[in-house]
Amino acid sequence: METRKHTRVTPDWYRWIAESLAAGNAPADILATMRDHQFDTGIARSAISDALFGGAGPVAERSTPATPHVSRLAQGHILHTPDRDIRVLLRIARPVVALLDGVLDEAECEQLMHMAQVRLERSAVVSPESGANTVMDIRTSEGAFFQRSENPLIQRIDARAAAIMGLSEEHGEGLQVMRYGVGGEYVPHYDYFPPEEKGSEVPLRQGGQRVSTLIMYLADVEAGGETIFPRIDFSYVPRKGQALYFEYTDADGTLDVLSLHGGAPVIRGEKWIVTKWMRERPFPG
Repeated sequence: METRKHTRVTPDWYRWIAESLAAGNAPADILATMRDHQFDTGIARSAISDALFGGAGPVAERSTPATPHVSRLAQGHILHTPDRDIRVLLRIARPVVALLDGVLDEAECEQLMHMAQVRLERSAVVSPESGANTVMDIRTSEGAFFQRSENPLIQRIDARAAAIMGLSEEHGEGLQVMRYGVGGEYVPHYDYFPPEEKGSEVPLRQGGQRVSTLIMYLADVEAGGETIFPRIDFSYVPRKGQALYFEYTDADGTLDVLSLHGGAPVIRGEKWIVTKWMRERPFPG
């Protein structure tokens, strides 16, 4: 007889999650315990992210934009960049999400992975307390950073990404290539810097808030490794050369909590991505 999954996290469970994190337990271990107690994986991930990134309760209790979001992404089925046209395969209104095809070609994917191999180090996240880059169990990948326009390939992709994202190259952080092996994941999180956290003061001083993300996929994944948006029950299976674009900051500075996203564990093979983040103001590059 199949056991029924829990589809709601009670206040007692929210307290347990918060206490477990405070005691130093890894989010992955907390997730495993909740799975053992028959919680739906997406529901459990979302609850853990609430505790980590700005609240201890359901999303309905938190602020939402008062006015419709006006996307920086151009309308239409085709996006024009300096060196190629890119087809839009899917759009979501809120949060603003678009699935893009043909963002990178096969040779570019191979070159990026090859260049990153010699630079890969354990990926870090911005500490909510200090603002420093810190290795945490919520993100189990290896990463390699590239300065803006570091070489002709990076320069070409920087320019292409800027055209897609509707902001000048000066607003962009350097590209980051990430590799996830079997079991590698990124617990659902926000790409913006929560203004109520002390650790956000450091990154916000340089270029201001992040406003949008472009995740470009360098390889197919044999199994697992989906990019997930648990607030809207949306999941994307990585496909080489495609990209997901999404926004989380409106012109008035409103932050969209529906942009919560993560990387599901890789079950077989490897997951390779390259990410571009844009800031509200020019970012030192």
